[in-house]
Amino acid sequence: MDIEKTDSIVRSAKTVEEATAEALKILNVTEDKVKITVIDEGSKGVLLGIGSRNAKVRVELKPDPVTAVKEFLREVTLAMGLSVNVEAVQKDRYLNVNLTGENMGILIGKRGQTLDALQYITNLAVGRHGDLQMSVVIDTENYRRRRRDTLEGLARTIARKVKDKRQNVNLEPMTRFERHVIHTVLQYDKQVRTFSEGNEPFRYVVVAPK
Repeated sequence: MDIEKTDSIVRSAKTVEEATAEALKILNVTEDKVKITVIDEGSKGVLLGIGSRNAKVRVELKPDPVTAVKEFLREVTLAMGLSVNVEAVQKDRYLNVNLTGENMGILIGKRGQTLDALQYITNLAVGRHGDLQMSVVIDTENYRRRRRDTLEGLARTIARKVKDKRQNVNLEPMTRFERHVIHTVLQYDKQVRTFSEGNEPFRYVVVAPK
């Protein structure tokens, strides 16, 4: 499964410009919406045009990022045996995706690991296409918001414990997203500091007194 170019066309004409213009007309798009590959620049030939050769170009439609990601996720979730509705909203360089349907707990997985894996492979698929410069954030049943709220409360509780006992506290292994929440919540606390130790997937946050 991959995020593919939606359409392409090859055209020949006397010049690259003419071949490109013809392809754009057929596809009914402007040049900024396509990727142009010159297959053959052509040749004017010698006297009286003997040996002349037309130019040839391939013009490919750039994938619409929202449509491409939605189709990719539908295909992946269908392969998982799930019928999922995919809503996606692009904001700046981020594409926020919300998945709805039955049995969404399967997509979340233990502590969000399946959801993180789905987000990871989707970003890999997007990254294979240089013209899709964006990061995809995937959520379902507001899991990330709920998990963030839980982690923020945990961070503050642990910080109080560290301040009282003046001892380091090692949290359980967490995903990158979860560790980032802990670091963010406590970054301006003047009495504690945080850092990560260990190797993935067992990397964890340490909360220590300053």
